Amino acid sequence: MNLKLSVIAGAAVLLLTPAGAWADAAAGKAAFEANKCTECHYTDGPAKEKTIEDQLAKKGPELWYAGSKFNEKWLAGWLEKPEPIRPLAFNSWDQNKGDHPKLAGDDAKNVTAFLMSLTSDAVKKVKLKAKKGGKGKLIFTKKMPCSGCHQYPTKKKGIKGGLSGPSLVGASARLNPNWIMAYMTDPKVFKPVKMMPVFAGILREKDLKNVTQFVMSFK
Repeated sequence: MNLKLSVIAGAAVLLLTPAGAWADAAAGKAAFEANKCTECHYTDGPAKEKTIEDQLAKKGPELWYAGSKFNEKWLAGWLEKPEPIRPLAFNSWDQNKGDHPKLAGDDAKNVTAFLMSLTSDAVKKVKLKAKKGGKGKLIFTKKMPCSGCHQYPTKKKGIKGGLSGPSLVGASARLNPNWIMAYMTDPKVFKPVKMMPVFAGILREKDLKNVTQFVMSFK
């Protein structure tokens, strides 16, 4: 192959390669530290909190299982343009001001790659399909009810729900369904000190699946 053809072939490969394929997890870890993200988040698991004092000392959520929790496309976009997920500031009763630092360009792309490399073996692949109503909705809104702590979208009345937990508006784009299922099944793996109820023993596995599939429908 002559030089001209080599250049053309190389350009074709660049055009056909997804942008995310060039992200560098090692560079992302370095950018994560350089941007002082470690002041609010820890990335080495398992969970470190043992007491309520440990939990209250945290400035932001743990990220050691971020790759199992978040959808990559959403995470990359959020790092570039962060918007509040929690109505209330972390570990506070004050309104969330939405002042999370932004990352730009390669930093956002590389930090995304780094965070997506952090996974938990507790998250298993389960066959799930989004469902807007049915038993999942009844459990979420009435039996438990999850809506007492979490905001969620409704077709007729807009956003409903409580403020003490993270909002679930947009959960279908933000969260990995398998993580939702794993978290409801055994939340102590991820948050040993938390307000989230332990549903195992209260809800059957198929009930947990129904709630997960209802949350998957949240736009």
